[in-house]
Amino acid sequence: MAILYPIVTEKAISLIELENTLMFVVEKEATKPEIKKEVEQKYGVKVDKVNVQNTMKGKKKAYVKINKAFKADQIAAKLKIA
Repeated sequence: MAILYPIVTEKAISLIELENTLMFVVEKEATKPEIKKEVEQKYGVKVDKVNVQNTMKGKKKAYVKINKAFKADQIAAKLKIA
């Protein structure tokens, strides 16, 4: 399991609404293809792109861009984010 939990911040909510993108904290060893595969399987969506960022606190964030055919806000509702 590469994904640990979703990020619920003001920035994360605006990314969901404006760019159809979800933010997750992932395992340090997780790769982009692993993250993409897990999101697609777990939520039944198509992922266009995954960007990762290592934070100063030693965590790894993943920005997961969802395909236009799917809505990130619907996934967010399932996760009880938005």
